[in-house]
Amino acid sequence: MGIGRFPAAKRGLAILAIIALSRHGAVAAEAIEPRPALAMHGDAKYPPGFDHLDYVNPTAPQGGTLRQAVAGTFDSLNPFIVRGKPAYGLGLIYDTLMTRAWDEPFTLYGLVAATVTVPADRSWVRFTLRPEARFHDGQSITSADVLFTFDLLRDHGRPNHRSYYAKVATASAPDPATVEFHFRRDDDGSLNREMPMIMALMPVLPRHYWQDRSFDQTTLDPPLGSGPYRIGQVDPGRRITYERVRDYWAKGLPIVRGLYNFAEMQFDYYRDDTVALEAFKAGAVDLRRESDPTRWATGYDFPAAHDGRVQRENFAHQRPEPFQGFVFNTRRPIFADRRVRKALALAFDFEWANRTLFHGVYRRTASFFPNSELAATGVPDAAERALLEPWRSQLPPALFDQPFVPPSTGDAGSAGVRANLLKATVLLADAGWTIAQSRLTRDGVPFSFEILLLDSGDEKIALDYSRSLERLGITARVRTVDSAQYQQRLEQFDFDMIVHRWASTLSPGNEQMYYWGSAAADAPGSRNYAGVRSPAIDALAQALAQATTRQDLVTRTRALDRALLWGWYAIPLYYQPDDHLASWTGLHHPATTPLYGALLDDWWREGP
Repeated sequence: MGIGRFPAAKRGLAILAIIALSRHGAVAAEAIEPRPALAMHGDAKYPPGFDHLDYVNPTAPQGGTLRQAVAGTFDSLNPFIVRGKPAYGLGLIYDTLMTRAWDEPFTLYGLVAATVTVPADRSWVRFTLRPEARFHDGQSITSADVLFTFDLLRDHGRPNHRSYYAKVATASAPDPATVEFHFRRDDDGSLNREMPMIMALMPVLPRHYWQDRSFDQTTLDPPLGSGPYRIGQVDPGRRITYERVRDYWAKGLPIVRGLYNFAEMQFDYYRDDTVALEAFKAGAVDLRRESDPTRWATGYDFPAAHDGRVQRENFAHQRPEPFQGFVFNTRRPIFADRRVRKALALAFDFEWANRTLFHGVYRRTASFFPNSELAATGVPDAAERALLEPWRSQLPPALFDQPFVPPSTGDAGSAGVRANLLKATVLLADAGWTIAQSRLTRDGVPFSFEILLLDSGDEKIALDYSRSLERLGITARVRTVDSAQYQQRLEQFDFDMIVHRWASTLSPGNEQMYYWGSAAADAPGSRNYAGVRSPAIDALAQALAQATTRQDLVTRTRALDRALLWGWYAIPLYYQPDDHLASWTGLHHPATTPLYGALLDDWWREGP
């Protein structure tokens, strides 16, 4: 994955400084023996031989169909490549070596693999496969399938797979039930401690199915899997239905008991989310996650919501909310200057938008990991400063002695807006932009760009922001396109600004390099949409995977958070601290909600 384009000597010193912080928390030497679970930090919550997860109903009825709505379209049943728009829910047909428990930050329990073996330094990992694990056609899952999958995703998979798996030095299969991966060391000799977890989450694809097929092409032929569901009916771009595998090999495992209760999972595609809501109201959709607080407050005023046939529930959670923001494509010359990006952030009036457009229900985002302990607050503490200090010359001075606070108008109303716009004008002038005939220009070229949208629900906030930018002499055109065009432009970084949401877990790691790493900035299909190329951010993001304790990870994540925030790669928008779900009568869920919020895999249907 690399750590960026800067001298190796400086890179080595910086990483050594980062690693030195965790020496005091290094884990003691331990016996290398197989275990049924693996935690990123600390111990697994559930002991060997546990009966079921705490957040499921192990005796839930099984049967019925769950119909859900998806906005957009799809043209492929291969989710592992950049090409095409894959159908929603394809993860249901694939099993991974191990699987997550959602009431722990990052702990994996054996699925295809019965046990996992790792040394204290996590320089390698060995998986022992379950003899009963098999694909839907009855063939056993073997280590040959695991190695085949590894080679396939490393060479032809999405950029994140290629990046992660490039850190594997050797892969071997001593016998049909055992597979082992040894990991490369970084330039300074350190190891990426998250790699055993990443390999454990690898889906296992059947070699006998794919070896004579073109993996790097889109397909609408239902592929062979091993998971709890198989693909049933496919109506390209309109609907896909998954059928529960009645003789699913893993249905008796404790990590699976109480999950996957519906006989069918159906995903219907609609032009946009507004149409999808109308389908829900008409009873064509059974369950809906509502992300728009205005719709949650005003859009469910229909008979079934009043007479009890539709229930609306709020589920509190402790996961980081996705970071949502107006994202600058810094590959564009007009957004290359941090002062310009900050100036444009000053033009966004969150208080007015929240009050007028969203009924005041949103909280302002002030972190790339909002709603969690990972969010940076106040000024950096001593541990964070030690991580940031080697990069002082590349980071804004204010980062070291000021808390990050998104621009606000507070209670000042229009006076606050005028004050922020005045600050923005000064920053733009410092960057060489001047007003000429009410237009902001530089070297005779007007400041003009496009805000590209996929979801029509984002139009109102984008149009409001565009009107605010007009007061600075900036023209921002808002354009909403269909999902196919949007996806193509996104993968090629062919946009000026987008509204995007980056999701993170309670245990961020290698995916942050995929989001922000310099190597990902030029990799079509990566999620470094902002085009971040920063040696400091490379080093801070890469250091996450070397954390040896939970507190160490929290400290490193907060340091990365500060570097991203002060870089003004996006204008922070807002988030909700809980999940809003609406469902028709007959759907039920367990009483316990896990750390990560409401799941659907543990719901069930009662009655007809």
